[in-house]
Amino acid sequence: MRLRLLALLILLGGSFTAIICLTASSSIARQNEGDPMATGIVYHDANGNQRFDQGEKTLAGIRVSNGTQITQTDAHGRYQLPIDNDTILFVIKPRGWRTPLNKNNNPVFYYIHKPHGSPAGLRYAGVPPTGPLPKSVDFPLYPQEEPDQFRAIMFGDPQPRNQQEIDYIAHDVIEELVGTDASLGVTLGDILFDDLSLFESQARSIGLLGIPWYNVIGNHDINLKATHDRYSDETFESHFGPSYYSFDHGSVHFLVLDNIEWIVTKPGEKGSYRAGLGAKQLAFVKRDLALIPEKQLVVIMMHVPLIDTNDRQGLYRLIEKRPFCMSISGHTHHHEHRFITREDGWQGPEPHHHVINVTVSGSWWSGAPDARGIPHTMMADGAPNGYSILSFDGHKYSLDFKAASQPADYQMRIQAPEVITADQAEKTDIYVNVFNGSERSTVEMRLGKEDSWTLMERKVIGDPEFAALSAAGRANKTKAWRDLPAPKACPHLWHARLPKGIEPGTHMLQVRTVDMHGRTYHGRRILRIKAAASKP
Repeated sequence: MRLRLLALLILLGGSFTAIICLTASSSIARQNEGDPMATGIVYHDANGNQRFDQGEKTLAGIRVSNGTQITQTDAHGRYQLPIDNDTILFVIKPRGWRTPLNKNNNPVFYYIHKPHGSPAGLRYAGVPPTGPLPKSVDFPLYPQEEPDQFRAIMFGDPQPRNQQEIDYIAHDVIEELVGTDASLGVTLGDILFDDLSLFESQARSIGLLGIPWYNVIGNHDINLKATHDRYSDETFESHFGPSYYSFDHGSVHFLVLDNIEWIVTKPGEKGSYRAGLGAKQLAFVKRDLALIPEKQLVVIMMHVPLIDTNDRQGLYRLIEKRPFCMSISGHTHHHEHRFITREDGWQGPEPHHHVINVTVSGSWWSGAPDARGIPHTMMADGAPNGYSILSFDGHKYSLDFKAASQPADYQMRIQAPEVITADQAEKTDIYVNVFNGSERSTVEMRLGKEDSWTLMERKVIGDPEFAALSAAGRANKTKAWRDLPAPKACPHLWHARLPKGIEPGTHMLQVRTVDMHGRTYHGRRILRIKAAASKP
């Protein structure tokens, strides 16, 4: 039968790609003959009613997945995939189209098939029984403009414990983002802090931005009473769909991963998580990337950093030969650019760029409150809480750090004494925390406009100002706020000392930095130099 099909397609002038897709679909059907099959169509929903109506156009070549296999719709827009009683079917959004959005602007690109619903005994509600499989599981799409140049907002770990902290998020970052020109946004896991009843409230707040908002599952977004990993995502699924999936926007392919594995070693015992992907998900990634052109930029999004993921070598093998690929995560509550090399088993010709993203919650909403009542929540690397913005242009990208409730040009904090005696100037340490800095940044300083620029040295140590702030908070036994964490080594801290021979007076200390993308940022701090005390 296969040979006849191939011969017919060749005679009809069918492309090699079409032959591969059709034979792959046939192979899936044969390998799962005992499984029930889901069928449906992908179509242009011209009237917006999310039902396929007579006269509406079906769409060929659209990818659809059951979480393991990926097929493409045929010339009539139809697909077929095997399912079991715990399957989420989803369309892989192509460029130039969007899926429906729910009231919170979360993309609805999936159909959950759980005839009996989620298992009993979960702490938070999962998916209610979905009943029999519909005769046709259809996916509506809507055309939209998607140029090569666009921006995406990245939230790391908003992680609210309660409604009050959801309100912190609303005032600290959501309000300033209203009217954004970003095309989409993503929360990189730890959407919440264990209380999964707050998913809806959190989504409502972010939904006010009016752009499609995707979600990555984090270790605080799972059902902690689940008896098996496959049931830990049930509440997340009921709100946001599959825990791993992919989509295209503009010239970029986005791949969302679930690297939270829930492990229960004995019935009745408390479970724990580890960072891992698993064979099933890696098989999906392999099939997904096989359909993506080599020259297309791939952005991989996950919660736990890639370098801490147990089976990352399997993922490395799938992406290390791609010339345009980067990844981004959250989880650790600091901001860092990592360049993964052969020291970690990477075998690609160039290091892989992985971003550990700044967190919205900073240090878990800790520290003294500001005038609005919102904790300053500085992260343990000395950087402020906030979010990042990824800007794309074809296969090129750049990342901007945005401190919450601060102007966009607030990119560094210069640490120096308020006043210095002239004889101590050359012994005075100057530290600059460049929030979005990396090992590929350069940082220079000068005093006044006449002095030459002095190259500063990168120091991967604890941020001195954060260390002092954390220690002072712990010593304050009457405070009404949560302690800051202990300082951690900061990967974006630079050091130098003031030059000799500074005259007494008021001086402007200037700092400039050039980032990995060649962009220059400036900072300044006013210093007072007083005359040295005369010796008796």
